[in-house]
Amino acid sequence: MQRERRCIVSGEIMPDSQLVRFVAAPDGQVVPDVAAKLPGRGLWVSATRKAVTLAVEKKLFARAAKANVAATADLAERTEKALVTRMLGDLGIARRSGALVLGFDNVLRALDSARPPAVLIEAIDGSGDGKRKLYNAAHARGMKPEVLECLTSAELGLALGRENVIHAAVQPGGLAERLTFDAERLQGFRPAGNERDS
Repeated sequence: MQRERRCIVSGEIMPDSQLVRFVAAPDGQVVPDVAAKLPGRGLWVSATRKAVTLAVEKKLFARAAKANVAATADLAERTEKALVTRMLGDLGIARRSGALVLGFDNVLRALDSARPPAVLIEAIDGSGDGKRKLYNAAHARGMKPEVLECLTSAELGLALGRENVIHAAVQPGGLAERLTFDAERLQGFRPAGNERDS
């Protein structure tokens, strides 16, 4: 179940799938806490590059923390990197646990299996044709899997130890849910997610 938090930039109360938690490290530097597990008071910001950049520029972390904390100009980049790292780690776990299927043909076959995937993962830079075919195949079978399209084929390849990964799928379960949660947040830091900034 999603919790709601207040964004220190907009003042809006939002579900945590649209926010990133930050904390001040012991040295007073603000760091992204994408897993929301670090000790300290959480400072929540809308999961967009624009919101994080604004929080840094207007020194909103110090105001919200009521303390002399500092955020560096590269905080949005570090947040994006932390979200990508977390997603790639989860994909690696899914592969090792047998919950991940790789490649167009294997994903297509998985749609007909006893336990069809809950999540389709498509590389941002993959061809639209293959993505459409898999999406249509899922819908033809009455399925509505989440489609995550926020990682590049190089990033997917790095996580999965293969070159040129375009299509993958993850079986239902906690990892699929966490990947969907993190993908929603990552969208706000990637060019395709810029429409959320407006």
